[in-house]
Amino acid sequence: MTGITVKDITQRFNRRTVLKDVNFTAEQGKVFGITGKNGSGKSTLVKIISGIISPTKGSIAFTRNGEDIPSEKRHEHIGLVGPYLTLYEEFSALENLRFFHSIRGLKYDEQQSNELLARLDLPTDRSDPIAAYSSGMMQRMRFAFALLHDPAFLFLDEPTSNLDTDGKNKVHGIVRELSAERCIIIATNDYEDFVLCDDYYSVDGSVPALLEQPAN
Repeated sequence: MTGITVKDITQRFNRRTVLKDVNFTAEQGKVFGITGKNGSGKSTLVKIISGIISPTKGSIAFTRNGEDIPSEKRHEHIGLVGPYLTLYEEFSALENLRFFHSIRGLKYDEQQSNELLARLDLPTDRSDPIAAYSSGMMQRMRFAFALLHDPAFLFLDEPTSNLDTDGKNKVHGIVRELSAERCIIIATNDYEDFVLCDDYYSVDGSVPALLEQPAN
């Protein structure tokens, strides 16, 4: 089994409790949703699971192919897409990927990088800075960064925020393609993202409102 078990996670900032006694399990082959209104703690929970911040209380267990992954090794198995992931807009796509390879201590392979860009429907023949990219292309670049080390766990925080319909469709296609191979968690309050999920955890109990598709 490859999956994540979240047990009794509580997060307090000063005297404010953002999350309290969060429990769920997410597994490979299924897309797991974390939902709730803006400001309810979705991003905080994603940051805790991905190891960016530590919880006030509780524990998280990572298992890959039936073996536990120790906390100091988890970053090697995690890919993260979020608005707080820095893009170096003055670099080209390949220059960005080369830089992120160096950060992860990976040997840079230009052919592999071009194949990853092509898989995400991004141009492989451009040397101009990614500052010229559309918002949809920039979001797919974030996926490239998250996937370059072939992680078993993929965490997506508001993955289609500020995207048009075409951009959303491309991101949703990527998620569907990857879901069989990975344990994917999506933090969202967007209906179209939410319907990708096989199971979910509601941070604030607001999920019922998402189950009804918005009127056209």
